[in-house]
Amino acid sequence: MTQQPASGRTPARTRRRAGGQAETRPVQSGAVTTRLADIAAQAGVSEATVSRVLNGKPGVAATTRESVLAALDVLGYERPVRLRQRSAGLVGLITPELENPIFPALAQVIGQALTRQGYTPVLATQTPGGSTEDELTEMLVDRGVAGIIYVSGLHADTNADMQRYEQLRAQGVPFVLVDGFSPKVQAPFISPDDRAAMTLAVTHLVSLGHTRIGLALGPKRFVPVQRKIEGFVRTMQDQLGLPAEAVETELVQHSLYTLEGGQAAATALIDRDCTAVVCASDMMALGAIRAARQRGLEVPRKVSVVGFDDSPLIAFTDPPLTTIRKPVPAMGQAAVRTLLEEIGGTPAPHSEFVFMPELVVRGSTASAPGDRSRP
Repeated sequence: MTQQPASGRTPARTRRRAGGQAETRPVQSGAVTTRLADIAAQAGVSEATVSRVLNGKPGVAATTRESVLAALDVLGYERPVRLRQRSAGLVGLITPELENPIFPALAQVIGQALTRQGYTPVLATQTPGGSTEDELTEMLVDRGVAGIIYVSGLHADTNADMQRYEQLRAQGVPFVLVDGFSPKVQAPFISPDDRAAMTLAVTHLVSLGHTRIGLALGPKRFVPVQRKIEGFVRTMQDQLGLPAEAVETELVQHSLYTLEGGQAAATALIDRDCTAVVCASDMMALGAIRAARQRGLEVPRKVSVVGFDDSPLIAFTDPPLTTIRKPVPAMGQAAVRTLLEEIGGTPAPHSEFVFMPELVVRGSTASAPGDRSRP
């Protein structure tokens, strides 16, 4: 268990007495006027407005009220009891790891959305040699969570036993599954359109004159991988007239979802004369750039690289990465909204909600070598 935010209320600022015991700073003790002025300055409102909020008086806009409460938290004052938000319960969030920056980004969106609805997110992360998804699930259920959101879990693995999710449903625990799909599980699924993502990437590269385009992705047993292959092969057929079997045999390379995995896959594809490589994650794309440079090939002049996710800070790599932007805010908010409907007893349809990705063109793609007449 890597994170368990405090429930409901923000801790007050503390100071230590002799002997190590802490004491809190209530809002109204001591120099009340001075503290009202501090809070008013922090919130950008008048002292009278602060007083109205603290005393629960009407006539204050909701946004202004939130600004005052946020100022209390920032300055370390304890909220008056009547203003403390009661937690509606714990919600578990299980992610595969946090090294890939797309997972912390998604966890942040989900956590913020849960907090706004009065729930306390509990982040549980799988690590190599650490707790498994099943162990983390059991831990969360033992703590009485109101529901669980799974991100890129075993539901995405076609070799995994899906009975575990039906057992969870039998226990009465609502859950939502993000990034992956199984017709064997009766639950809401939240996914990006992986097939459309590959169409966007390949169409962009073909427009730049590339005809030898490779795809670097993870193990084939995962549903998002299979869907990316389907989209890639279909678009290569449609736009370049290449036979499906030849595309999948010669231009698709499986590896790991890591920088090193991307490097290994891209090396193999470059050795097969690919002038462009589409990667199934931004981390793999950074590995592909490294592979090209180790071959003495400049990116994008000799080899173009496209990532997937649009992870935080990826726009600041060298060169800035052209990538397929995963709709993280929309997906995270939909996952929370769907789970809360499950918790509230008005479940959403047990089907897949698919979100459209977006091509973001930056500096890692350019015209194919020998075709510099193109933009």
